[in-house]
Amino acid sequence: MFKGSLVALVTPFDGDNAVDYAALGRLVEFHVENGSDGLVVAGTTGESATLGRDEHVELIERAVELAAGRLPVIAGTGSNSTAQTIDLSRAVAGSAIDGYLVVVPYYNKPVQEGMYRHFTAVAEAVDKPLMLYNVPGRTVADLLPETVARLADHENIVGIKDATGDMERLRDIAALVDDEFLLFSGDDFTALEFLRAGGHGIVTVSGNIVPAAVARLCRLMREGAVEEAERLDATLQPLNEALFAESNPIPVKWAVARMGLMATGIRLPLTEYGREHHGRMLSAMKAAGVALKE
Repeated sequence: MFKGSLVALVTPFDGDNAVDYAALGRLVEFHVENGSDGLVVAGTTGESATLGRDEHVELIERAVELAAGRLPVIAGTGSNSTAQTIDLSRAVAGSAIDGYLVVVPYYNKPVQEGMYRHFTAVAEAVDKPLMLYNVPGRTVADLLPETVARLADHENIVGIKDATGDMERLRDIAALVDDEFLLFSGDDFTALEFLRAGGHGIVTVSGNIVPAAVARLCRLMREGAVEEAERLDATLQPLNEALFAESNPIPVKWAVARMGLMATGIRLPLTEYGREHHGRMLSAMKAAGVALKE
């Protein structure tokens, strides 16, 4: 099952704003070579909200082909429509994905019972593991621990990506679910504390840039090397701060482009990373040992 550093992969676009599959291949190889524990494709960081259905499906299928079983691929298939989420999830079911990441329905503002029924319907429509994704800063609706516990009873629902950054929330969920239920952070800033409090890993944005370091952070915490993990985490915090100076994935796409792995393409309504932040990002990347393309 999933563990450690699952990279919320950026989606590369070319000069015509189409998905750049040559660049996608470079990104997948980069993460295989640097020891990432898995990839989340077409999630928030992958600009899923701007992908058409056909390219969403193709992106996931191509990522699986490129990974070729060398690391797990989790497909982001959530939307604010239960029917559309099921349709998309079924459309990629035959592509050898290893699981699904399904976000709390956004904009609709469902109550807890609506979220419970939504995730249950999706889980019953697929035959691969499903990870819940709670990010109330984007969805407004907040999946509460009691509802997570109800959903954890479903055999296909295996874990949650919690992006609240709230350690009390983590402890509340952990107290209500079995030890086998996977607890993943969705917040790079507090990843160390999340792991210290019993989390199993992180769905990471910064792992797009420093995959080896984030995977090592998770491994150190699993091994109980807390002091070493703390020192490593301190070197990553300036990068985390630069990566969230503007809405994700604006900063991370600019940074990955500076590494020469893809172009800077991003789709409206998102815009390119503001020049006033460039110096800060470059300094943070250099401090973290990232090789920049001149």
